[in-house]
Parts: sequence; structure tokens; C-alpha cells
Amino acid sequence: MNSQNNERESATKTPVEDIANKDIGATVSDAVSKASDMAQQAVDTAKQAASDSASTVTNQVKEMLDRQVGSSAEVMGQLASSTKRAAEDLDESAPLVAGVVRTFANRIDGYADDLRDQSVDQLVRAASDLTRRQPGLVFGLAALAGFLTFRTLKSASPASSRSNEPVRGRNRQAASEFNGT
Repeated sequence: MNSQNNERESATKTPVEDIANKDIGATVSDAVSKASDMAQQAVDTAKQAASDSASTVTNQVKEMLDRQVGSSAEVMGQLASSTKRAAEDLDESAPLVAGVVRTFANRIDGYADDLRDQSVDQLVRAASDLTRRQPGLVFGLAALAGFLTFRTLKSASPASSRSNEPVRGRNRQAASEFNGT
């Protein structure tokens, strides 16, 4: 029955109505296509802007970290100089200890020199290479650092809880005095 109704409706349509419907359909199709293209361009522009912003921020962070690496190398160099002076002071009274301190100072100075010549990217690559070559060593160092952090936090906890005990006791005493008990 629907097919009969469709045949009657199409038979009653004039060629002008048929052309108008086709024009409207084409216009709607073109509008949807243009809107889709504009939306895609907006998405592409937003992606590019986000990428550019992320790149700028990344470069700024890397530059800041490179400066921090340089200043850390300077601090290490100053530590090495101070340690060498301490070794010179120890030469007369404890030459054996002075030799150990001097060796330590030379190592610190060497590390500082190595650090001065590297960027953050190079340091990250070196750490990554060490992790690939010596995973057991890195895991052991991470476990040791975790253990020391845990012990430090655990030993700090009782001191803070002890400092709260007298306050709680005073609050209970004040509350009992207030209640008249």
C-alpha cells in the first residue's frame, strides 16, 4: 500500500517541485560538507596550536633544567674545592686521611666537569643507558632510596604524634573543667 501511495505522490508532483527538491537537497549537502570541512580545519588549527604551545613549554623547561644542571655543576665544583682545602689542612696531622679526602675531592671535581658539559637530554639518555646495562644496580639503588625514605618518614612520625599528645590531654582537661567533672 505504501508503494501505491508513493507512486501517486510522485505522479502528482510537478517537474518544478522535483527540481526544487533536488536543489534543496544539493544545497543542504553542500552546507553540511562545508560545515564539516570548516570543523576539520578548526580541529587541525587547534591541534597545531596545542602542539606549538607544548613545544614551547617543553623547550622552556629544558632550558631551565639545563641552567639548573650548570648551577649544580658549579656547586659540585665548589664542594670539590672546599674538600681539597680540607685535604691540605689534614696533610700535616693525618696524611692518610688527607689522601682519601683528596681522592674524593678529585672524583667530585671530575663529576662536576662531566656535568658541566651535558644537557638534560644527555643526562636522561645516560640514565636510560645505565638502566638498560645495569638493571639490578638501578633497582637496588631505587630500593635503597625507598628504604631510607621510609625509615626517615617513620622516624619522623612519632615525634609529631608525641607533640600532639599534650595538646589532646590539655583539651580533655579543659573540657572536663568546663563540664564541671
